Amino acid sequence: MESIDTLTPCPCGNPAGYSRCCAPLHDGLAAATAAQLMRSRYSAYVLKREDYLLASWHADTRPACLRLAGQQPAPTWLGLEIRQQRQIDDDHAIVEFIARYRLGGGRAQRQHETSRFTREGGRWYYLDGELKS
Repeated sequence: MESIDTLTPCPCGNPAGYSRCCAPLHDGLAAATAAQLMRSRYSAYVLKREDYLLASWHADTRPACLRLAGQQPAPTWLGLEIRQQRQIDDDHAIVEFIARYRLGGGRAQRQHETSRFTREGGRWYYLDGELKS
């Protein structure tokens, strides 16, 4: 797990800073919206918070592990753009996003995904996603 200066902008892009944005969610606070959970999951990838990623992944689709520490070359995350968020009903939502990253010294790449989220027991969970080309 990587550390972050709490005075710098949050990895998800919020200028308020990590301690006021994603840190409380990483420490157990429930996300208020699916988009907030998406942003906190992006920050968790940046910070290699595999524990949080697995805990915020719905049990029906959650992998046993992600092996983030063993990724070679490790991605350098460059930014997150939320394209749209849509509340389907009280307990289901869709978030479309683009996450930019670089592997090693290579060119920047994009992961464009539409993700599905579900809320159970007052907590949002990532269910699954569809990659877009």
